[in-house]
Amino acid sequence: MPSVTWGVIQGRKEKLVSRVIIFDYLKGLGIIPDELHDLELPSTVDVMRERVEFLQKLGLTVDDINNYPLMLGCSVRKNMIPVLGYLEKIGIARPKLGEFVKNYPQVLHASVIVELAPVVKFLRGLDVEKDDIGYVLQKYPELLGFKLEGTMSTSVAYLVSIGVNPRDIGPMVTQYPYLLGMRVGTVIKPMIDYLVNLGLPKKVLARMLEKRAYILGYDLEETVKPNVECLISFGVRRECLASVIAQYPQILGLPLKAKLSSQQYFFSLKLKVEPEGFARVVEKMPQVVSLHQHVIMKPVEFLIGRTIPAQDVASMVIKCPQLMALRVELMKNSCYFFKSEMGRPLKELVEFPEYFTYSLESRIKPRYQRLKSKGIRCSLNWMLNCSDQRFEERLQGHYIETESVGPRFCMGGKLELPGNDIVSDEEDDSDDEVLYRRTVSL
Repeated sequence: MPSVTWGVIQGRKEKLVSRVIIFDYLKGLGIIPDELHDLELPSTVDVMRERVEFLQKLGLTVDDINNYPLMLGCSVRKNMIPVLGYLEKIGIARPKLGEFVKNYPQVLHASVIVELAPVVKFLRGLDVEKDDIGYVLQKYPELLGFKLEGTMSTSVAYLVSIGVNPRDIGPMVTQYPYLLGMRVGTVIKPMIDYLVNLGLPKKVLARMLEKRAYILGYDLEETVKPNVECLISFGVRRECLASVIAQYPQILGLPLKAKLSSQQYFFSLKLKVEPEGFARVVEKMPQVVSLHQHVIMKPVEFLIGRTIPAQDVASMVIKCPQLMALRVELMKNSCYFFKSEMGRPLKELVEFPEYFTYSLESRIKPRYQRLKSKGIRCSLNWMLNCSDQRFEERLQGHYIETESVGPRFCMGGKLELPGNDIVSDEEDDSDDEVLYRRTVSL
């Protein structure tokens, strides 16, 4: 009778022979099996062939398998089918499963009940819509490998602590799921602290992140800080940095030096705007760094075509950069009404170019008719630059109050309206909230 030792030795020999046969089979396909030496492999080459063919039917190539050969240690029936079936169930379309496995092959080792389902439940708890779960995981499949009590929970808790509305976390994750993988201490908090030190109130910053969570993905040292220094080098005043960022947060992540250089040269050559004037334009409308030059020229050419001297047009652009983003058709209508109905000299448009930014039908015409019926003549600024409530109050008075400058953003987040106590129709709004509406809505 054979001894027990003999049986063990024979079993080992059979496994070694089987492993050699499997390795030869994989090498014949072009798969490098070096990383599989310490992995438990199937007992027959037929089972391994089944795994390879299953992965190839998903759309994986030999190169994909070589990138992560450990996937060959997964059983088709015990690992691959249950995992892929669950992924399809939560919203990843079957044709996309192969691409998903290419991007995150480690998912094939996961337990549906112990690892995958809890992550999906966590995302639903953050108010990520059920229909968006598949989209979120396709963008950032590594989420399925995170521990719930680790980075994901702490990043969410910190964002809520600075004022982000908990109900907005779900939409933020849908837009930019990578925030769940960011460490608070080394990524998120340093970014927040830096922006707060520039003068951005946390409430305004929270509103920015709710709409543009991807800002957190900008590299603080490599991109954000150099861009802020670039703005300063082009003449933007330090006290205006917070306002610039609040209006156009994307400016923190742009290839800014090249854009500013190009636009500054264009403004000097075509619009006769000096570098200092260009800096004032950027402060008032930072989106100008991304505005196409042919778009800028259309309203400028329209104004010059109305016999306004180029020097005055440059002055108008510096006073009200929003002119460059207006549709010429609307400017034509407003200009026609100004000349034919109001009969005012063009110099008033030069002094108050903001005229073109107001709606002709809902503000300019109605207010002009009211003033005309009462026999009141006033400046364009006095007529247009106020809320409907303040305009009515002005009409009831027997005097024309002193005109005041517009809103001013101060370091620390206060929005001051000199000579005007009415900030908005909602009198209970905080200064920070008013600032956010007035800047981001531009």
